[in-house]
Amino acid sequence: MRRQTTRIRTFVAAAMLAGFAGTAALPALAQQSAPPTTTPTTAPNPTADSVNEDMLFKQGPKIGGRISIPDQKAANLIQPQGREWRGFHETWMPWIGAAAILGMVALLGLFYFTRGRIRMEHSEESGRKILRFNGFERFTHWMTATCFIILALSGLNYIFGKRLLMPVIGPDAFATLSQWAKYAHVYLAWPFMLGIVFMFVVWLRDNIPNRIDLQWIKAGGGFIGKGHPHAERFNAGQKVVFWMVAGFGTAMGVTGLMMLFPFAATDINGMQIMQGIHSLIGVAFIAAILAHIYIGSLGMEGAYDAMGSGKVDLAWARAHHDLWVEKEQARTASGPQLRTHHAPAE
Repeated sequence: MRRQTTRIRTFVAAAMLAGFAGTAALPALAQQSAPPTTTPTTAPNPTADSVNEDMLFKQGPKIGGRISIPDQKAANLIQPQGREWRGFHETWMPWIGAAAILGMVALLGLFYFTRGRIRMEHSEESGRKILRFNGFERFTHWMTATCFIILALSGLNYIFGKRLLMPVIGPDAFATLSQWAKYAHVYLAWPFMLGIVFMFVVWLRDNIPNRIDLQWIKAGGGFIGKGHPHAERFNAGQKVVFWMVAGFGTAMGVTGLMMLFPFAATDINGMQIMQGIHSLIGVAFIAAILAHIYIGSLGMEGAYDAMGSGKVDLAWARAHHDLWVEKEQARTASGPQLRTHHAPAE
């Protein structure tokens, strides 16, 4: 009995040993029977396979996402026109502004030192005054002019302030100044636009171009050579200033309102275009007004009185605006009712 039991145990052990040996041999057989595989030479690049910015812009003009707040404009993460606007504002605009304004200052300086001040000869002084602009006209002019000067300075600070002013006064003072400049720019824009409307209504009738203006231009307006060509209440140069102020002022008002009320009539791209137009017209406006200020003050003797007291010397008026004087004298029966008075003796 014991011998049988020993034989059975020996058989079972031999069977189990054979089973283990067969299992161990299976992986080797599988490797021998499996086809050979090619080992990759380079690892995959996840950055190259991912979606990049250029691919996103090909799908649409902006890169946006999903937000939970009501203002859906905040979902726009990137828009390529913003880079173009930033490049224009930070690179081109300072150069354009400097060229326009400093160029005009240089031209006026050259004109002053070559031509000199246009003086009224003492023999022309009559001692009598004629009213050229009434109180409302002078109020409109000075209100608009004062607002324009502050708007111009605050606008130039937007372009040149951090480059020229901040290094001098420091970042804290510059931030405070810029904040108040922004308030002045926003609130004084309204009386400026009102003044543009007043000037257009009051002076439109006297600023219609005609043949006399062509003759004035051909004669050089009295700036070239001697003598003064015929002119009405406003000569051709003043008419150019009038229409420039009316056109530029309207354009500045429209583009400014677009920025005062953002997204009311256009999207972010339209606002960037409006800001560019506003800046370009602004520097051209400033350069042209510098010439106007020069002629009305330093450039021509007696010109300031027209907007200062409103009255100019009658001989000066006859020299520069002879046709207007004749019309005024004809309207007031050739003299007795003419709004003139004798200047006090010195």
